[in-house]
Amino acid sequence: MKQGMNKLAARAALLSAVVAALGSTGAIAADDAEALLRRADRAMGGADIKTLRFTASGTGSTFGQAYKADTKWPTLGYSSFARTLDYENGALREEFARSRTEPTGGGAMPLLGLGEQRATAFLHGTTAWNQTAPNTFGFAGAAVDGRIHDLWTSPHGVIKAALKNKATLTFRTEKGKSLAAVSFTEPGRFSATALINADYLVERVESKQPHPVLGDTALVTVYSDYRSFGEVKFPERIVQTHGATPLIDFGVGNVQVNQPSGITVPDNIKTAVERVTAEKVADGVWFLAGGSHNSVAIEMKDHMVLVEAPLYDGRTAAVLAEVKKLGGTKPLRYVINSHHHFDHAGGLRAAAAEGATLITSAEAKTYFDKAFANPNSISPDLFAKSKKKAKIEGVNGKRVFSDGSRAFEVLFIRDSVHAAGFQMVYLPKEKLLIEGDAYTPQPPGAKPPATPNGNNVNLVENIGKMNLAVDKILPLHGRVVTLADLLTTAGRK
Repeated sequence: MKQGMNKLAARAALLSAVVAALGSTGAIAADDAEALLRRADRAMGGADIKTLRFTASGTGSTFGQAYKADTKWPTLGYSSFARTLDYENGALREEFARSRTEPTGGGAMPLLGLGEQRATAFLHGTTAWNQTAPNTFGFAGAAVDGRIHDLWTSPHGVIKAALKNKATLTFRTEKGKSLAAVSFTEPGRFSATALINADYLVERVESKQPHPVLGDTALVTVYSDYRSFGEVKFPERIVQTHGATPLIDFGVGNVQVNQPSGITVPDNIKTAVERVTAEKVADGVWFLAGGSHNSVAIEMKDHMVLVEAPLYDGRTAAVLAEVKKLGGTKPLRYVINSHHHFDHAGGLRAAAAEGATLITSAEAKTYFDKAFANPNSISPDLFAKSKKKAKIEGVNGKRVFSDGSRAFEVLFIRDSVHAAGFQMVYLPKEKLLIEGDAYTPQPPGAKPPATPNGNNVNLVENIGKMNLAVDKILPLHGRVVTLADLLTTAGRK
């Protein structure tokens, strides 16, 4: 009798649990995304959050800066990281100190073992900028989409964005666990699906955003090990991946909410646009500067050549407009890419939209063929709108371009740790060398570094081995200098 009562009690308890579960599920209809999001907002303590700042440390990688075009991004160590999310004003601030953990690959940071890169990045609305020195700010138009994505795919931000953009709701079962999948699009910026677990916590965000090289780019951000920071629940671990490559793997240290963010757009950034200045360095050769990345226009008998289409549509479109002005009726036939790193290749789609043939390294050609076959459908770019097919030709070490009166050479910079298929352009008659990232000139009057940069030394060695007669260097970052400037910086004079 007692055993029978125990069985009945067990069945009653099971039935009660089932009813409770059904009641919980029934309280949120399958098509009621808003009700589910409101409940998640309450569970995470996000309803009253206007700003949130978290600190972290861990590992990451330099997106788009692989040594070889088809390999994983180089890994980094983050000794510190802090991100301020201002939901009320659509603003973000990010501060970090990071260093290399492997010798090869790009990124604007010291070589392996030579220290950390420290930087601060900002977003306010649709304006992005970087702090490059105290009270010195630089326009960062190429970063807008990525920073908007980071703001509104954060654990609390994705709830707010989904509510604003009238999300839809479906359910998934993964490894026996039920997850609510809330999907929405931030028009022209990104699409996302937030996966919310039975505790009404955002467990994962699957997102897709436009990219100037890759086209529509899928990311997965996993939030785990939630704990309470006052009234707010926030994950202690954040892992974001692109394909099989982790972009960040952070352990969160501290969280603060509703502290004034203090993010305001600096005066010089309020009116910032992509400006291009043209400096004539020889007959028919112009150094195109005015931003963080430079280009060079070369006039041939019946066409124009552009060396470097950097960053994104906005920058390269401004450069292309200047080339048209300089060349008059001469069409742009070739655009030469120094290397595959995304900051130097982000305008190649815009150049392809002009009908120009893209000259890349042979190693990178297959990578670009595949990337350019992927559309930018979330925010159609100039290439997508042109409906053209990219024409890409690969260089395997050296290629000479000549029209009978002017000749120039595309040459590999050999044995560099920065990139495989690393290209420079040499104009023998004018004694000009165009290069990017192998050497960035110091400010005028600056003392040479105590330890010469290995990339600078490597460039000097390449110039010597190829017996190049160089008077001036046209760098794709910084100012025009003489060969003597490079030799001094590299400790060779």
